[in-house]
Amino acid sequence: MKNVLKMTALVLCCVALVACSQKGPAEAALNAAQTAVDGVKADAAKYVPDQAKSLLAAMTDARAAFDKGDYKAALDGATAIPAKVKDVAAAAAAKKDELAKAWAGFANVPAMVEQIKVKVGELAAMKKLPKDMDKAKLEAAKASLADITKGMGEAMDASKAGNLADAVAKGNAVKAKVMETMATLGLTAAAPAAPVAPAAPAAAAAKK
Repeated sequence: MKNVLKMTALVLCCVALVACSQKGPAEAALNAAQTAVDGVKADAAKYVPDQAKSLLAAMTDARAAFDKGDYKAALDGATAIPAKVKDVAAAAAAKKDELAKAWAGFANVPAMVEQIKVKVGELAAMKKLPKDMDKAKLEAAKASLADITKGMGEAMDASKAGNLADAVAKGNAVKAKVMETMATLGLTAAAPAAPVAPAAPAAAAAKK
């Protein structure tokens, strides 16, 4: 019985030594992993929220294992996190680029809104409306213009705040309403302005 107790005590002692030997590396790995996660979590939450949640869950699990004294599990979990951080960072950057390009696609919308504004103003000033236009249609176009102006302002505010996902969503809604209103008013989007030719050098002009 004494031998069994001695053997048990020895095994427990060895386990404790092994655990203690892994505590330091596990703690260091956790700190490094936390630093890596902190560097990407803001963009990740904004652009790839599902992956951000998964990454934070992995960090939480590793911390929980450490707190329970399971330093091996904590070390294994923590050392796997930097690779996950790299993947999440790449996904967030790709989504951010995708949204930036989508937002750039609304560059011609303000010009179309101006076309609607001008047309509505012209129609409102007429004593007699054209055959394809009546008072109800004109009032609907006015209401639509007000909604478009409000929506475009909200989209711009979202963009300025760095919330591209919200800006693009609002921009899509605005553009759909713009196209619908332009069709009602019989408008087509204006063609991009032709580039202005450079002025002739002064010396050349003087010779002529």
